[in-house]
Amino acid sequence: MSDPQLPEPETDREEVMARHRKEKKELQCKIQSMKKLKVDKKRKKEIQEEIANLEQEIEQRHAEELNRLNLTDAPEQPAAQELPPSTPATNGEEANEESNPEKPEKPETRLSKAQRRRDKKAQDNREREEQIKQESALLQKSSPRVLEDNRINGLLLKRGMLSHAVPADGDCLYTAINHQLVQRGIGSYSVPELRRMTADYIEANRDTLICYMSHPDTGEMLSEPEFDKYCKQVRSTKAWGGEIEIKALASSLRCPIEVIQAEGPSTVHGEGESADRKLVLTYHRFMYRLGEHYNSTKPIPVQDGEGE
Repeated sequence: MSDPQLPEPETDREEVMARHRKEKKELQCKIQSMKKLKVDKKRKKEIQEEIANLEQEIEQRHAEELNRLNLTDAPEQPAAQELPPSTPATNGEEANEESNPEKPEKPETRLSKAQRRRDKKAQDNREREEQIKQESALLQKSSPRVLEDNRINGLLLKRGMLSHAVPADGDCLYTAINHQLVQRGIGSYSVPELRRMTADYIEANRDTLICYMSHPDTGEMLSEPEFDKYCKQVRSTKAWGGEIEIKALASSLRCPIEVIQAEGPSTVHGEGESADRKLVLTYHRFMYRLGEHYNSTKPIPVQDGEGE
């Protein structure tokens, strides 16, 4: 059995950082809930100590994970050394043999040896290039992106569905949602319309949603100015959409939105809405190095003659 291939360090680091941000968001929501509890002074002090311990624990664990990640970065393999060129003495011997008319067979022997050296060098280079191609193909087959795609495609096939790719331009969530709406015969919306709808919902539900929203760098819950800036970016830029935006669209469109992913169960927002209006997306962590990506889905086409 061949040795397992380590994931690309950059891709692995992106996955770990994304998980760290998600865990910090969840911890902030838990802390906010703990702070809202009505308790006496003694219990309040115990809660503060518990919060401090939770924050210290997650910071220490994240630091250890990042440290382990840095230690696993594999060094580059040194390139194979090429054979040394012919020495001047050998070239000189060949020249002397060629200038001697009494021994015509000697130059042919020397030239043959030189040609064999050149042939061997060329063969070594070809073998090295072929080995590099084989190793590259093996790495490609076991890359996180390929493994993720295979897993998602397998889950879709069980449902009689295929993935429908949308551009990775920052609007992928909204483009995928519109593709689903058109496909289901529910309606058609432009990306700006869907973005305005999303921002309006988030602003109208500030008190409910803000505890789930945190700063990407600090992990702290958004302040009022930061919340307003967030809504402005959703409305008028190509800011990438996530779970908050999916929840907003599911409620605004009155459509359940299911997101299928390679690892773990799929998530559904808007479960209380009509099931016959459900939209199905796929979520990809490793499709692009710039970040996560959403695609739409479509039924597997029925071939002529099937079902007769």
